[in-house]
Amino acid sequence: MRRLKPYMVGYQEFAALYGVEPGMVSQWMSPSRRVLDPATATVVSGVRYWPLGYAVRFGTTTARVRRVDAGVRARLKSEQGDGWEADLDDELPPIVGQQEIIQVFRLPSQASLATAISTGRFPAGDWLLSGSMLWLLDTVLDAVPDLRATARSLPWDVDEDVVAALREGRYEGPGATVLTRGRHAKKGL
Repeated sequence: MRRLKPYMVGYQEFAALYGVEPGMVSQWMSPSRRVLDPATATVVSGVRYWPLGYAVRFGTTTARVRRVDAGVRARLKSEQGDGWEADLDDELPPIVGQQEIIQVFRLPSQASLATAISTGRFPAGDWLLSGSMLWLLDTVLDAVPDLRATARSLPWDVDEDVVAALREGRYEGPGATVLTRGRHAKKGL
């Protein structure tokens, strides 16, 4: 069952909205610039993603107003299908990537999930953002009967504690934080 989902952007899509290179989004978050507050993003599998509504509004919140490319905005909405435009992280339903899914099912390795995805047994991602697939948590949970029916050895048992943590916004397992790299790693973003 497909649900309406919020329109989202990753680094590449955020940058495209403003006609800059993806690395510029990271620079906007750097401690030396602090134009873009990292707290405005939701973290999924260790990567930041933003609601499209916030990404569009961002350009009006800076000292130097940045204009959104309306064509890119329309293309992103078209690529993501039917949806709605969220503005804040707390408006978002639970979104998961591969790291969270591994925890939901207590899978022995990432390879188990990768095999299910590559063979088409796992549901298609709700988003493909900046090269990464993301799912609504409910999309994943709705697939459990089919996953169990086609499984050879994995039970596809759901860890209800992990699901509850994801739903309540208190998940702290793998993928819940961004691992900072580069010269700002010691300063922390």
